[in-house]
Amino acid sequence: MEEDIKTYTISVYTENNIGLLNRISAIFQRRHVNIESLTTSQSEIDGVNRFVIVVNITKTQAIKIVKQIEKQVETIRAYFHTDEETIFTESCMFKIKSSLLFEEPQIQNIIKESNTRIVTVNREFFVLEKSGRRNEIEALRRDLNVFGIMQFVRSGRIAVTKDEMKITEMLSAFYNQY
Repeated sequence: MEEDIKTYTISVYTENNIGLLNRISAIFQRRHVNIESLTTSQSEIDGVNRFVIVVNITKTQAIKIVKQIEKQVETIRAYFHTDEETIFTESCMFKIKSSLLFEEPQIQNIIKESNTRIVTVNREFFVLEKSGRRNEIEALRRDLNVFGIMQFVRSGRIAVTKDEMKITEMLSAFYNQY
């Protein structure tokens, strides 16, 4: 029986050491798995960072990758979750010519209908910010593309699990050992 490929969010709690990102990305590279997005940030515990990695793989692959990641010395713990088990979002920014904001009334409608926020406006350009699901961001990008986008950037996924993970207690216990 062949397994279905699903989108998984892999969360990795680590110490903040040089070279870890290379070693983690090498795990995916060796298995010929493309990383759809990767975000790193501080976690809820001081001194502990969190990687949020989005991949399209089978459950068997997710299990193997998480086990490989946990073998890294700096890795405290790694988890994988499906989209149904997480609450997630992405952010993006668009830079567009300022003249369009005033000359094209449709742009103002797009901004209002998509719950997009204007971050800054000057004589040359204005900047929009949108948070949401990737499909919402892509729809906004298609709508604005008609008018010309000077710059576009999208973040990787940020996510929390729907279920309580008790990671804070586990990480606190880990750090109290040292």
